[in-house]
Amino acid sequence: MPAWTSDITDLVPREGGLSLAVIIALKTRRVLGYSLSDRRPEERVLNALRNAGPQETPSRGALFHSDRGGQDVRDDFRHALDALGRVARMSRQGDGWDHAVTESFFATLKAEDATEPYATKQEAHRAIAEYIHGFYNPVRLHSSLGYWSPNEYAQRLQHVDPDPPKRSVA
Repeated sequence: MPAWTSDITDLVPREGGLSLAVIIALKTRRVLGYSLSDRRPEERVLNALRNAGPQETPSRGALFHSDRGGQDVRDDFRHALDALGRVARMSRQGDGWDHAVTESFFATLKAEDATEPYATKQEAHRAIAEYIHGFYNPVRLHSSLGYWSPNEYAQRLQHVDPDPPKRSVA
């Protein structure tokens, strides 16, 4: 059963703070939805969830892993999860194992793209979109996926092989 995971991280462009919320499919490591904003953290997660919905058809009762951030326990967020057929699963305070994949994505993003503060918020929006849609999902190889990119792995799961073989990397 496909499970999703979510979290928020802060980015600090030179003209002020932004937060990035992402929704990631655990099985494929694909970033399904994201939202970048300088306002209302609860809206970021809802927007990311709305963006993720069309990317992958959820199975009724599929899990949605997150931490215990205030945005994750709000009624409107719970209703949005219910509408997608997702069941919220939150880790204990200070225990990030449920959304470790998301934390790993943030570390990768900050090591590969956000190594310096973005000059402007607009540049941050453009760079994050390019990173996710132009590199991370379609190109970046993951050892946990047998050295396939998230998009390639998801495509193979749908059309070719329920358990894609490891890709040989020279």
